[in-house]
Amino acid sequence: MSARVLMVQGCTSDAGKSTLVTALCRWLHRQGVAVAPFKPQNMALNSAVTVDGGEIGRAQAVQAQAAGLPPHTDFNPVLLKPNSDIGAQVIVHGHAVANMDARDYHHYKRVAMEAVLASHARLAARYEAVIVEGAGSPAEINLRERDIANMGYAEAVDCPVLLIADIDRGGVFAHLVGTLALLSESERARVGGFVINRFRGDIGLLQPGLDWLEGETGKPVLGVLPYLHGLTLEAEDALPRDRLSKTGARLTVAVPALPRISNHTDFDALRMHQEVDLHLVGPGEAPPACDLIILPGSKSTRADLSWLREQGWVSAIARHLRYGGKLIGICGGFQMLGRFVHDPQGIEGEPGSSEGLGWLAMETTLEARKQLRRVDGKLVLGDARVSGYEIHCGVSHGAALASPSSVLGGGVADGALSSDGQILGTYLHGLFDQPSALAALLAWAGLSDAQPLDLPGLREAGIDRLADAVEQHLDTVALRRLLHLEVTSCAP
Repeated sequence: MSARVLMVQGCTSDAGKSTLVTALCRWLHRQGVAVAPFKPQNMALNSAVTVDGGEIGRAQAVQAQAAGLPPHTDFNPVLLKPNSDIGAQVIVHGHAVANMDARDYHHYKRVAMEAVLASHARLAARYEAVIVEGAGSPAEINLRERDIANMGYAEAVDCPVLLIADIDRGGVFAHLVGTLALLSESERARVGGFVINRFRGDIGLLQPGLDWLEGETGKPVLGVLPYLHGLTLEAEDALPRDRLSKTGARLTVAVPALPRISNHTDFDALRMHQEVDLHLVGPGEAPPACDLIILPGSKSTRADLSWLREQGWVSAIARHLRYGGKLIGICGGFQMLGRFVHDPQGIEGEPGSSEGLGWLAMETTLEARKQLRRVDGKLVLGDARVSGYEIHCGVSHGAALASPSSVLGGGVADGALSSDGQILGTYLHGLFDQPSALAALLAWAGLSDAQPLDLPGLREAGIDRLADAVEQHLDTVALRRLLHLEVTSCAP
């Protein structure tokens, strides 16, 4: 078998590349095509644990779900997790290899490209189709040399490219024409068409612009995707743009938006629940009065701990607990709740130790070997089923761990629950995802009769909505031809 490969590149970050790849994977999967997602290089702090014991970008795990597959490290062979403004942890085939600044990584790209092409070859041999997501924009001139994420990859494997642009940002025609103008002749030739994303309004008013675009570039517009309001889909990396307005909210939750916040998809169930008002509190913003504070995961725990102190969260948390509020720490946030966080090897920054918040009798030491696990178990609260994954370098020790917050498969204890029942810590990402766990945690926080919410079901329905949009709004005959797939009678 030799897979047909189609790559989706965007004029900008957040143009809709991840979304379109997810949509195309589900659309093909529905038709019985054995399809796999692929992103050569991703930069994201939202990640997932794979069935082969590695780590990939969260978006590729969602795309795998759309394709009916468990997540695998070949779907995202190179993952960059920023830990400073100029540096990142480099993860290859699911495992960290080094921390590098931008210049060091630029020189490392030749090695990274070998990993990319090795994964590509394995997927091409196993699947009928591979849908590839680019990164950022192919027109970033300063990043063209040794590119492995966009046209450098497309040229290496000789695949066609779809170019997607977000009309909701404005300037969509300039984005598309300008991007084409900055490509080389061979790169322009492999662009098989345009997709315009997030359109709202009367499509008839847009048609003259589409006609001009096709005449100006000689490239077809394969369709205009509508703005899908209320879409439930996990974000690749960026924090949610808008806070959802909820008139019936009865529980308020505050989450500090740490500079290196990771896996903020942990809070998707809270964002979607109509009775929960979730505040992501940024720098310079005062923490609101709330029922529950959650300290999220962090790629730089000690640095983000310092940020919390600078932003006044220590006194805010003390006041919150004094008046009976509940507190949860997840992964890095759990580590912050202890007495100290030690990083003797400089895993996340300069070697040293930082004093924690001191709410739990434990200490954490960061180790080079990252712990990556997919887990299931039961919460101590209500004996509710919980499932998710662990991604952390820290190993915690102390008396607080004698009272775990959950018991995982094989009787493995996780986290801690304080003796007064106010503070819960866990290494588990996906804490709120299962309906029974969400209900138990909301009841603990003060919402005992919360409406049920099935986040996995909502996510699955969101993926189906995307595939429906492909069928309704894109030229599926042209898509199948770009993939060299038989044009079937089911294609409109």
